[in-house]
Amino acid sequence: MDHIEIKPYQPLLLEPSLAALHYGQAIFEGIKAYKDSDGNAFIFRPYDNFRRFNNSAERMSMPVVPEEIFMEGMKMLVDLDKNWIPNSPDHSLYIRPFMFSSDPVIGVKPSDSYKFMIILSPTGPYYSTPMKIYVEEKYTRAAPGGVGFSKNAGNYGASMLPTVLAKKAGYDQVLWTDAFEHKYVQEVGTMNIFFIIGNTAVTPSLEEGTILEGVTRDSAITVLRDMGLNVEERKISVDDLMDAHRAGLLYEVFGTGTAATISLIKELKYKDYVMQFDTENWRIAPELKKRLNDIRYGKTPDVHGWMYRI
Repeated sequence: MDHIEIKPYQPLLLEPSLAALHYGQAIFEGIKAYKDSDGNAFIFRPYDNFRRFNNSAERMSMPVVPEEIFMEGMKMLVDLDKNWIPNSPDHSLYIRPFMFSSDPVIGVKPSDSYKFMIILSPTGPYYSTPMKIYVEEKYTRAAPGGVGFSKNAGNYGASMLPTVLAKKAGYDQVLWTDAFEHKYVQEVGTMNIFFIIGNTAVTPSLEEGTILEGVTRDSAITVLRDMGLNVEERKISVDDLMDAHRAGLLYEVFGTGTAATISLIKELKYKDYVMQFDTENWRIAPELKKRLNDIRYGKTPDVHGWMYRI
């Protein structure tokens, strides 16, 4: 194992034959640190990201990172830079652990050497206004047996063209659907998605391995249940959504993710059918966001043990 150190953010010196640049062995995580009103620093659910990071590593035939390096290294780094954690509402310190294959070799095989790093950046709101979403019918984000559940660089590279096309059509992001029929919902942009249908929150199941096991997704499921809602993790088709919308039962649609936390969706477009929502009168998504933020900023007791104190 190479020498481990903390040093200022700086450029990397890389070989042109660096394996990651040619063959895509690269994974990452997104984590956030917060300050409470007394100035104490906390990281939100870092052990869940540590576990997911190593799940991604195994899928990409990369070595797992030991807990002492990932967790203790992150703790030391955030402690050193905790003065950079913003105090403003909806602001935090973004933590980006990542790893890439570093063999200077041209040849299609798993590398023998890897670089693991963590970088930090103060950050504000990701999506500040409700979004318009286009249901994707041509391009595919992930298929069963693929790498959709892992946070690898290739997933994001493949998503860029469909997203650019959606933005040219006046939409903010795409709602990904299954690879076979393009009718079952997966993720929205880089987020997990929730639908409030009647008194039930519905979100796509993780069973097929095509969507990310979001830490914010899991937190939202817990808090929604705390709020008294039924939560179902299951397959849901665009037809189901349109039927619920026509019946006046599709009340709210929102995305969840580390970067965005809770992002409201004001419009969904599928073929010629447009579903529009009055986000100003929503109750559930805003309350969910408030409860999550209250936990993160230390305004309410952390009964679920999510905040990791620095």
